[in-house]
Order: sequence, then C-alpha cells, then structure tokens
Amino acid sequence: MDRVVASDDPMIDAAALRDRLDAEVVVADGAQTLLDVADGADALVVDVNTPVDSAVFDALADLRVVARAGVGIENIDVAAAADHGVAVTNAPDYCTREVATHTVALLFDCARGVADYDADTRDGEWGWERGRRLHRLRGRTLGLVSFGPIARRVREQLRGFDIEVVAYDPYVDAAAMAEADVEKVALDELYARVDYVSLHAPVTDDTRGMVDADALDAMGAESVLVNTGRGALVDEAALAEALADGTIAAAGLDVLREEPPETDHPLLELDNCTVTPHAAWYSAEAREELNATVAENVRAALAGETPPDDIDPETDWL
Repeated sequence: MDRVVASDDPMIDAAALRDRLDAEVVVADGAQTLLDVADGADALVVDVNTPVDSAVFDALADLRVVARAGVGIENIDVAAAADHGVAVTNAPDYCTREVATHTVALLFDCARGVADYDADTRDGEWGWERGRRLHRLRGRTLGLVSFGPIARRVREQLRGFDIEVVAYDPYVDAAAMAEADVEKVALDELYARVDYVSLHAPVTDDTRGMVDADALDAMGAESVLVNTGRGALVDEAALAEALADGTIAAAGLDVLREEPPETDHPLLELDNCTVTPHAAWYSAEAREELNATVAENVRAALAGETPPDDIDPETDWL
C-alpha cells in the first residue's frame, strides 16, 4: 500500500485524505519533523511552513509527489524535485474568492476605522470624531502589487465603489490589465500615486522586503497597506515605525514573517494595525475543496498520471 505522509497543520484534513485515497495516511505530530515519520513515503502533503529541501528528496528514495496544501510553493525546492523525478503540485484555485473577500474586508476596516471605533466604544467612548481623519472611497486609488487571480478578483469585488485601480506586475501586460479596467504602472509610481496598497506577490529575491521604509515614505500619511499575500514582502520593523509615527495611516495584515508572532510583536501593539491569523483562505467550503484537490493530485501521481495541478519547474514557481 502507498504511504502518504502529511505535515501537522489544521488546513490538512487527514480523514478526508483517507476517504479519498487507497493509501496509508500518516500525520506528523507537533513534536515531529516531516522526516521523523516520512521513511518510505510515496507522497508528502505539506503546508507552507514545512520546508521540503534537497535533503528531503535525498532521504526519500520512494517519493513520487509532494502536494502543497495551498497555493504558494516557495517552501519546496522545485528544482531538486525535478532532479529526483518527483512531481510537485499545489491547489491554485481553492481560496481565490475567500482571500479576495478578506482583502476587501481588511481594506474597508482600515479605510473606515471599524476596529478603532469598536475599541473606543468598548472603552466607553462614543464619538465619530475620535481617531484619524477618514475619507469616502469614491475617488480614491488602489494599487495592486501583482495581478494574479486573487488581485483580479479584488478588482471585481470593488466595482461599484468608484475606486480607481492600478497595478504593478512585470509578468502581465498593459492590455490584459486594461481589459479589467486596471492601469499598469511602475512600482515607484504605484507607491507614490495610490491611497491604498494591496500586496499579492509571491516571495522571490526581487519581492522579499519590497515594502520597506522608502516605499512607506512614498505612500503618504493617509494611505493604507493591506497584505494578504506573504509576510516576507514587508519590512515589519519599518512598517511598525511608519504606523507609529504617522508615515502611513493604517495597515491590515493577514500574514506575518513569523507565524504565530511573539506576543510582544510591535505590530500587535498598534491601534492602527489590524492583524488576522493567516485566515484569509478560510471558509468551510475552501477547506473541503483544498483537501479534495490535494487528494486528487496525490491519487493521480501515485497512479502514474500527470496530476491536474502539476507544477512546471521552469515557470510555475513565479
């Protein structure tokens, strides 16, 4: 019987995998690394925080597929997988609507000061005039950093709010953006021009720490930063300083560099920073679809078929 080993993560539903696979499904517990239980594994199912590097491929001679339970594959050495003849898959579409909706929710919370008003009300205050100056959405400009499926969905969900939308993405041409009523701009122009910035880029050498002190300075004192992409895109020390001194107005973050963060993380101390626990992907339906997608990718690979969401090591890591 094939052996499927999964990392210990709430996103991964071992019972759902067992129901869909004619295989032994083993889950590493919180005290174990994947390699502690992966001997003889034919398939690995991993979350974003479980690294799968060349040492893993060297150690697992029977391995045929690594299935990422999620979208990004930056934790997997795709080149090493290809060298060992191991397929890599992900679940590219399972939470597009959820993450887009969460992005818009964080944007609206920051733009309207919802969490600030709630905190003040719970402290016994009652006044619209407390806190920072707020603006109507009409006439404001949103900048999308990367223009993939989630960013495109964000754009669609904002129709009707009279928000102008621009985007930076070196891999998407201006004509494709124009079809979605989005203007393609350079990154420096985006930071300088917009009122709201929403991050959707993958983590690469070019994007890591791309929102630094200079970018935050360029955004302006009444701007809002939203990140539902990856925590590594943001220089968190620079962001905390910018929020504390009024360089920008507010931030809404679903992802951080280290998750969960330390309780004394500076961003958690700021009233103008809303932080959610990497939950943008979540709905009951998305979790069910995720595990069904993972199971089908694993089933296909173990049957000698090309998985539906097979990653091309030459291009699909972007």
